[in-house]
Amino acid sequence: MGLFSRKKIDEFVSPANGELIHLDKVSDPVFSQKLMGDGFAVTPSDNEIVAPIGGVIGTVFPTKHALMITSEHGLEVMLHLGIDTVELNGKPFETFVKENDTVKAGQKLVSMDLEQVKAAGKDTSIMTIITNSDAVKDMGDFDEKTISAGDPALKITVK
Repeated sequence: MGLFSRKKIDEFVSPANGELIHLDKVSDPVFSQKLMGDGFAVTPSDNEIVAPIGGVIGTVFPTKHALMITSEHGLEVMLHLGIDTVELNGKPFETFVKENDTVKAGQKLVSMDLEQVKAAGKDTSIMTIITNSDAVKDMGDFDEKTISAGDPALKITVK
């Protein structure tokens, strides 16, 4: 790379309407302690979940509670819907994408029945996690706030 090479920046948007929060506020220590990677979370206020970044859909978990997206610059992003929702065997989720689909940031991916998740005693937090943190040069920062699906949430500089 030359002296004047352009920075590679991946711009993340909120995957849902709700409250944008830092990961350390999430009730599951795997996420709050960033054991799977860094990122952000949203406490959703409705059922529609959109892509937090454009890229290619990787794994869509059979239980539909999580999926992977690889960004244009190679970030591996996990979108994890709720906490301990794997135990619900996919019931509160409907997916609108499949593996190898190319998606744009803000494109509808999944619907999550928040009432069904809450009725099962589960947390509805949505985590957006960069699982290959070695590819991150600068994580960026954000302010916690009320946010709409598709609104800018976080900019990450990629190595």
